[in-house]
Amino acid sequence: MWLFNSSIGRKVVMSVTGIALILFLTFHMSMNVVALFSEEGYNMICEMLGANWYAVVATGGLAALAVLHIFYAFVLTAQNRRARGESKYAVTDKPAKVEWASQNMLVLGIIVVVGLLLHLYNFWYNMMFQELIGGDTIYAADGVHWIRETFSCPVFVVLYLIWLVALWFHLTHGFWSALQTLGWNGKTWFCRWKVISIAYSTLLFAGFAIVVLYFAFCGMCGSCC
Repeated sequence: MWLFNSSIGRKVVMSVTGIALILFLTFHMSMNVVALFSEEGYNMICEMLGANWYAVVATGGLAALAVLHIFYAFVLTAQNRRARGESKYAVTDKPAKVEWASQNMLVLGIIVVVGLLLHLYNFWYNMMFQELIGGDTIYAADGVHWIRETFSCPVFVVLYLIWLVALWFHLTHGFWSALQTLGWNGKTWFCRWKVISIAYSTLLFAGFAIVVLYFAFCGMCGSCC
């Protein structure tokens, strides 16, 4: 099938899965922001998204999208390196018009994956996974507890912020690049998509980072929050 066997097909798979993951990040960020205004409301969402069949199916679907996206990122990177052949060892100047994020998408992607694994450990493992295996379910639906627990540790705060910065760079290039691959990049819209990508990625970054910093501050100030 050309979607998986050709270079263009693999790029389409990368683009579609990437856009789907961006939509999930939008939902996840919006959900997290609720915790700033209503801890009860946030926990209500966590309970709704617990080990219910629809949440488990959605989680499996997201995992499949993420695996496909990561797998084809490595496949395309290896393919590009093979295509360059010996020229990759030549000393050349970096093209002035090529974005830094574009030149370092694989490294940024690896940081994003490592951050994702950390996030799964701190939250998914302690919540949905515990419900699925019948483990410690006392705080399984208490998302605010795990937010406070995680961001009371300065190390986790720094690691999450590094992850979010890498995610911002990854998205600022990946968003418009995905749309370009899908053909939505006419002369008029090419520059517009770049601006929209930066604005949208910044909005996502800000939403996630505010939650991290707010609860980190609450942790330092004890019960003042």
